[in-house]
Parts: sequence; structure tokens; C-alpha cells
Amino acid sequence: MAFAPDPMVSPRPVLDQDPGLPETWWKEMLAALDALADVPPPTDREAVREEYLRRLIPEFTGHQVDHVAWTTAHGDLHYGNITRGPHILDWEGWGSAPYGYDAATLYLYALLTPETAARIRTELSPVLDRPEARTGLLTVCAQVLQAQDRVDFYAELAGPVREHLTYL
Repeated sequence: MAFAPDPMVSPRPVLDQDPGLPETWWKEMLAALDALADVPPPTDREAVREEYLRRLIPEFTGHQVDHVAWTTAHGDLHYGNITRGPHILDWEGWGSAPYGYDAATLYLYALLTPETAARIRTELSPVLDRPEARTGLLTVCAQVLQAQDRVDFYAELAGPVREHLTYL
């Protein structure tokens, strides 16, 4: 355990207001995501299982999964697990996941604040604009829709996520 010197970006996983993060924060976050994705995916740790996403994505999004580009991911990268430093906390879920999974989580968990989500989409475009990130985006969309009846913040995100699916 280590003390994180900076406050969390948000007290909850999703953003319901613009956190006012500076451009330097996004550059550092993008560099951290790139560094993590450069680590070869572990064979003994899975943040997302392939069988799970191949079943979940069609069932909850209506989309099909073709190729999955696997990479290393934090696995639970949301605004309650990141400080304003930025420091990424809470690493127990790290492992292999579809490329773009962490960036997709940050983007989709901001959809309650459309202007902020648009900025995040722009800031993380080097990851999210790559074709192989589509499966990561679809995975997070499907997870939100699957859990909307059990988790309040997923219920709040369900409508914006469904709307976003029309663009995928």
C-alpha cells in the first residue's frame, strides 16, 4: 500500500461533471496507457475473458466480434481509481484485455457529461481511433448494459451507451 498524494478525479467511477483536468494530465494518462499496452499481455491474468466478450457483445450490443487484439490493461480504470496526479490506483484487476479497453472505460464513463466526453474522446483518440479499439469499446458498452439493472451508475450510463453504439 502506498499513500496517493493527490485527490481522486471523482468520488465515483463515472463523471457527472467536468473534472477540469489540464491538458498535461491527458498527455500523462495517454503515455501511461501506451506504456501499459506495450507490456506483453500476461498469459496468467485476464482482465476480460475472450469467451465472456464473445458472448456478451452480441447479446447486449447486437454487434459481432471479429478479431480481438489483446493487450495488457488495468482492467478497472475509472475516475474513482485515478488521482489528479495522475496516479493510477487499485491494480488487482489488471491482465489481458482487448486493445483500448481502459481508454474505452474512461471515455464511456464520461458520457453523462457530453462536452467532457467529447474532450476525452479527442484526448484519447490516438488509442480510440485505431480499428482494433472497437472491440474494447464494444466490451465496455456490453458490460454497462449487462449490469444496468444491478448498478446505479450503469443504469445512468445505459441510455448514452446505447446512443454511442449507433456509431460503432
